[in-house]
Amino acid sequence: MTTPTLAVLVPLLPFLGAVAGLLLGRTAPGFVRPLAVLPTVTSAVIAVLIAVRQGGGTGGGIRPVDTATELTPTGSVPIELALHIDGFAVLVAVLVGLVASCVQLYSTGYLRDDPRYPSYAALVSLFTSAMFLVVYSGDLMVLLVGWEVMGICSYFLVGHYWETPEARAASLKAFLVTKLGDVPFLIGLFALAADTGSFRITKVLDAVASGGLDHPTVIALLLLAGVAGKSAQFPLHTWLPDAMAGPTPVSALIHAATMVAAGVYFVARLLPVFAASAAALVVLAVMAAVTMVGSALAALAQDDIKRVLAYSTVGQLGYMTGALAVGDRGAAVFHLLSHGAFKALLFLAAGVIIHAAGTNSLAVMSRMTGLRDRIPDAFWTMTVALLALAAIPPFSGFFSKEAVLGAAEHAATGHAESVPGSAGWIVLVSGLLTAVLTAAYATRLWLLAFRPPVTAPRPAGAPTAAGTVEAPDHGRQPVVMNVVLWVLAVPSLAFGITVGVLPDWFDGRSLTPTLTTSVLATGLTLVGGLVTYGAWRHTTALAARVPMGAVAAHPDAEPALSEAEAIATHTPAYGSIASAPDPADPGRLLLGPLHRHAAAGFRMDAVYSALFVRPTQFLAGVVRFLDREVVDTYVRGAGTLPRWLGAAVRRAQTGNVQTYLSALLAGSLVLAVAAVLVAAGA
Repeated sequence: MTTPTLAVLVPLLPFLGAVAGLLLGRTAPGFVRPLAVLPTVTSAVIAVLIAVRQGGGTGGGIRPVDTATELTPTGSVPIELALHIDGFAVLVAVLVGLVASCVQLYSTGYLRDDPRYPSYAALVSLFTSAMFLVVYSGDLMVLLVGWEVMGICSYFLVGHYWETPEARAASLKAFLVTKLGDVPFLIGLFALAADTGSFRITKVLDAVASGGLDHPTVIALLLLAGVAGKSAQFPLHTWLPDAMAGPTPVSALIHAATMVAAGVYFVARLLPVFAASAAALVVLAVMAAVTMVGSALAALAQDDIKRVLAYSTVGQLGYMTGALAVGDRGAAVFHLLSHGAFKALLFLAAGVIIHAAGTNSLAVMSRMTGLRDRIPDAFWTMTVALLALAAIPPFSGFFSKEAVLGAAEHAATGHAESVPGSAGWIVLVSGLLTAVLTAAYATRLWLLAFRPPVTAPRPAGAPTAAGTVEAPDHGRQPVVMNVVLWVLAVPSLAFGITVGVLPDWFDGRSLTPTLTTSVLATGLTLVGGLVTYGAWRHTTALAARVPMGAVAAHPDAEPALSEAEAIATHTPAYGSIASAPDPADPGRLLLGPLHRHAAAGFRMDAVYSALFVRPTQFLAGVVRFLDREVVDTYVRGAGTLPRWLGAAVRRAQTGNVQTYLSALLAGSLVLAVAAVLVAAGA
């Protein structure tokens, strides 16, 4: 079977699985799980086969595949069903297949008691199919189809627990914010096609290489708006932390391999378009820098374990867009692949922790004893993933993050063609600062979730220390959930060894870490971790003096259901956990007065509310008033006048013949007088 045929099967199989799952969900529920898992796993295997087959080129590089069939004549710019498979495409497709397969397998255990599992599984399959379409597509209009389908699927998946206002608001927010970016994105695609004469990616790149792009800055900035929305970059990043209202496997899929990865992949695919404008690269660098630093500060202040990971995703995507801003798409996609593995592992391990702890709150977990002993698989695999996130060597995150910082250093010192040195310095400085903050919030998460609040042993049967509680025993997690964690732990630990091979699959640029950035970034990472550990020791000593702990200090506070309880009772898991601050949280000590602003995402939602929501609501009220009081008045008047005339005429119909004859004679007389007057006037 030829490579193009195999490539068509990759997005087609999950799509057919989604359709079959929706049709058979009620009539044959026993087929739902196989239809969710098998097509996705098969697509992943085919994606690996394509990567192996195409990886036999000269020098170990990729043999690109570029083929197309015109769908229908559309005028001067045709739309084609095209495939463009290069090194970026085959490796990203393998990542999507691996993570989607793990999510589908994990979900069979995680949502085994959820009555909505059939529709959930079908939507995940459709989501996966759409991302495969984005990855393999060689035509921008076909790519746009997958781009938009992902947005629709995210709306339904984030709102899986639609009974609560939190889930409904989160799904609507995700949909509207991403669509807000998609409007200029679509305009940018049309402008790009108008300049280059084609939607075909290879033809667009050829036109750019020959100087055929007339408006590079305008086009690049329009496209960046869509990328910022889809990949949750400043200022359109606010939807992603709220998207945690969906089930944890959905969070893993969105954050690791689909949706947010699509924007980075798109810029990497069309990087020459953006590189044609130095101003666009500087804007991209500033966007990446603000995203990195701001999200890292916000992650350090979050109490919900999933929101910590959500802000972490925003920051790591900032690293990827930073690499693109300095013109190194190889480093960007390398970090995309590495991040996809360890971020999927982080979210799925967080799902196990939430089940075991019965809460999403790190403040509550920090008061539990014996939690990590109940979930050893999640403990060890999440430790591996957090080390990868913090870029500790030799874990995969170290190599990919150092590739980004090395590219930024290369651009900052003036060794990158067509890249402003200012963009390099912006990315390098913000990347190093974010490395410190990443180590800080990763260390904080690990300490609050897994370190027991009391390290001294206590006799059997003795009461727990003041303010501590025993971790609840919800029984063992399904085996499939733990197996998936270990599967994802392998690339999180070992993917960095591919650093010497990947350049042959990408642009040929070396991805090997440079000595300067490696020593500097690793040193800063260790400082961030050690300072956070010291702050935790200090705050833990203070918290030990609190009799009942942070949450118990406010017994009237209404706790939220855990996600485990939400699945069992079919009640959403996102209420208010507790209003009391956690005295054992080192983030409060590290951030100081900045903590309350960082915990609220630096009030970006309030800013948007003041700038957009309230003015829109005011204008809507004005339109409503004009519609009801002005337009409706004329409409009502137009109906009232004929009604009055009809009433007057109806009263003249008395049924008296003499009255009718009198009226006839009077009318005749009036007409005669009028005729005489007209004749006299003539």
